Amino acid sequence: MSVIALDHVTLSVGGRGVLGDVSCAIAAGEFIGVLGPNGAGKTTLFRAVLGLIRPDAGSIRVFGRAPQRGDAAIGYLPQVRTLAPDLRVRGLDFIASSVRGERWGLPLRSRREREAVEKTLAAIGARELAERPLAAMSGGERQRLLLAQALLGEPKLLLLDEPLISLDQHHQESVVALVRGFARERGITVLFSAHELNQLIGALDRVLYLGNGQAALGTVAEVMTAPVLSRLYDANIEVVRADGHIFVLSRGRNVERSDHLHDHGHAHGRDQHHHDHRHA
Repeated sequence: MSVIALDHVTLSVGGRGVLGDVSCAIAAGEFIGVLGPNGAGKTTLFRAVLGLIRPDAGSIRVFGRAPQRGDAAIGYLPQVRTLAPDLRVRGLDFIASSVRGERWGLPLRSRREREAVEKTLAAIGARELAERPLAAMSGGERQRLLLAQALLGEPKLLLLDEPLISLDQHHQESVVALVRGFARERGITVLFSAHELNQLIGALDRVLYLGNGQAALGTVAEVMTAPVLSRLYDANIEVVRADGHIFVLSRGRNVERSDHLHDHGHAHGRDQHHHDHRHA
């Protein structure tokens, strides 16, 4: 049984068509890189899998059933992450807000809850962050806390929406390796969206590339070709392979990277802070 199955799915947001007549299936334990130009539907697809929006046509099955809001089997790291209202909050309390789903700093009421948080922090190498205030953490350290939130409850499916935004290359590599290792160890299915393939190329099983209302799911060799990407970008695309990297070019311009720069207004190499305190 597929963990996620789309059958002729059409999705729209605010009356604007995002995906049209898309069918694909993702198997248990796969690490899927979700890519595509801005507005291609990556976040919309995640929201549909979470049961937050319904398809205009077709059906989505998650674990063999219709998507359910608040599904405990799904860990979610959203793209839009807001800073904690009080940066004096400790890492432990930051994570506790996910367990309790209530206000900041609410103590964990049971030994079981505290053990679950500490176990998750230890699993991602962030145990030392439990007693530190958020104000004393780097962007990479806070990102580990966000991943800990998504991993609470031992989910079977992880939806990570652009978790590498604004992290420097070292932190990007660390986050990808962390998620890849954790997922393999526990048999977790991962959908990991990114703005360019090279951020994920060593960790992927397959690529789900979205664009122009369409989708292509397959290995890197199957998807990262000029004909496939030209269709998804609705432009004449050239795919260049060099030094173990793959570059998606249109008239000599790297369309993956330039789309990202336009959208966020800065290069992705700066280690900035982006946060959210909710776990789906």
